[in-house]
Amino acid sequence: MAYQAEYIWIDGTEPTPLLRSKTKILADGKTPPIWGFDGSSTNQAAGESSDCMLKPVFTCPDPIRGGSNVLVLCEVYNATDGKPHPTNTRAAAEKVAKKYAKHEMIYGIEQEYTFLKPDGTPLGFPNGGFPAPQGPYYCGVGTGRVIGREIIEEHTQACIDAGLMIEGTNAEVMPGQWEFQIGAADALTVSDHMYVARWLLHRIAEDYDVVVSFAAKPMKGDWNGAGAHTNFSTAAMRESYAAIEAACKAIGKRVDAHIKGYGHDIESRLTGAHETAPYNKFSYGVSNRGASIRIPWQVAKDGKGYAEDRRPNANCDPYTVTRLILESVCGAA
Repeated sequence: MAYQAEYIWIDGTEPTPLLRSKTKILADGKTPPIWGFDGSSTNQAAGESSDCMLKPVFTCPDPIRGGSNVLVLCEVYNATDGKPHPTNTRAAAEKVAKKYAKHEMIYGIEQEYTFLKPDGTPLGFPNGGFPAPQGPYYCGVGTGRVIGREIIEEHTQACIDAGLMIEGTNAEVMPGQWEFQIGAADALTVSDHMYVARWLLHRIAEDYDVVVSFAAKPMKGDWNGAGAHTNFSTAAMRESYAAIEAACKAIGKRVDAHIKGYGHDIESRLTGAHETAPYNKFSYGVSNRGASIRIPWQVAKDGKGYAEDRRPNANCDPYTVTRLILESVCGAA
């Protein structure tokens, strides 16, 4: 009996790459092989030398098609020399992860996103107007306060059925805005699972004629932006509060590198308002959602645990974010 393998990869669109996928029919028992695609149609190759390679790196059950069908997350490689494509950020993250493996860094990523109508306005915003100000929407319940729950429920179950490390979901501060969390795991695992979870969200929202936006600031004005708060912890941090403070200080020495790698249009989101710190200033503090890095109150009380970098955008590349945190924290250890 044949089965379907949905090959998923990250393209070369700028400033924020898009997810792409296509289906390969395979004989029962056959492992998904390396496959090719037209890179000239994904901003990853020129027309006169258009072939790129898809190398499977993570496979899980396909919760949409069911049965023996699978989702196959892939890295992109050059067909000409067999090397990682310049857009392949996973390969760079893997090198750093191996270099600092002894530190046992793990992550949990809180992925915020916004549902949009086909015309680009947030789901739940009245035509030509605005809903009531922010306040009742965060973790809300009830008509007029929560929008799109049916998509959330379907997506959550799909992630569970796929075996992804989804930890929870909640409605966010702006109407039509939600969050799910993936983790805790090493840099590659948390990022692989995050990209498959993003793909599933886009795919499920198709059936509702709803657009999923990971834009940093989908609505200008007095509305919250969308982030991907990244919790991180080394073995030392899980045993010592001093190690947590040392990690925060190490990250603070590379502000420009982190901001550059934390997603497009970060300046519009990190303004110092709406639970953010200014993008060009670094700070950390206990229970402070206006700081660049928040140390949870329970962590301060216990004297060990983790910290939360609140700066990554919703549209960030998790391979890049986890790599940067690894380099800064473990490179200084």
